Formats: sequence, structure tokens, C-alpha cells
Amino acid sequence: MEYCVQTKNALETIQFAEKIAGHLKRQDLILLEGDLGAGKTTFTKGLAEGLGISQMVKSPTFTILREYRSGKLPLYHLDVYRLEEAGSDDLGIEEYIEGDGVAVVEWAHFIRDILPPDYLEITITRVSDEVRDIVLKPVGNRYEALCAEVMK
Repeated sequence: MEYCVQTKNALETIQFAEKIAGHLKRQDLILLEGDLGAGKTTFTKGLAEGLGISQMVKSPTFTILREYRSGKLPLYHLDVYRLEEAGSDDLGIEEYIEGDGVAVVEWAHFIRDILPPDYLEITITRVSDEVRDIVLKPVGNRYEALCAEVMK
């Protein structure tokens, strides 16, 4: 089952992500897909705010990983786009995915072989300068229940 939401601006995208954050727990895994500029980092900012993280959230494009630990749960924001050709071996990504916080992985299709069987995949599509379509695709009972709660 998929759940679809349309946001009309960046603030609504952040607010929707905050709502999801209110239902997250340790070892939750969110996969973010979308073209460059779709709003993946904006969405992650909303997750961080919803987790009570006060640090400024930046794209991990050039660093692969950014950690935020000032909230009620740590947030691990990974961008694995650059691993398409390099591979994910020996980078320790699994430690973050299976860690003590919430892992958000952008471009996760490049590391599908190391992902656990359950996760929440979120695809963000840019409709116009401000409007975004956000599609939640839960994989596994945990994420199906999470989506049902968020969409109430």
C-alpha cells in the first residue's frame, strides 16, 4: 500500500516530516528518493525538528554522512549517491542503519544489497517550484502501522 500527500510549500513539507518524526523510534530506517532539488534535505530538516534536534541540517552530499545527536533520538542522514560506482563495502553504513537512532538514507537504491527487509521508502517529486508530491511506501508491519498512524 502507498500513501500520497501533496505539500504546497517547503513549510508544509517540513511540517509533514515533523508529523512522521513523532512516530519514529530507534533503528527506524527511512529511504528518501527523488531528483536533485526535490526536497529530500528539506524533508530531513522536518524530521530533525520533529525529533527535537536544534542543529542546522545540511545535505550530506559531499560527506556521505551527517550525524545529529541533540534530539530525543540521534538522526543519521546519509547520502549514498556517490557510492553508485565506489560501492558500500567497509564504510560501516550498517552500523548507522542498525544503530541507536533513526537513519535517513538518500539514494538508497545504490545500497539495496545491504538494507534490512523492513523500511519506509519516501519518494518526493517536484511538481512545481513549491509543490511536492510525497509518496510513502511502507515495507513491513512496523512501517505499515507507522503510516496508518501518520495518515489518520
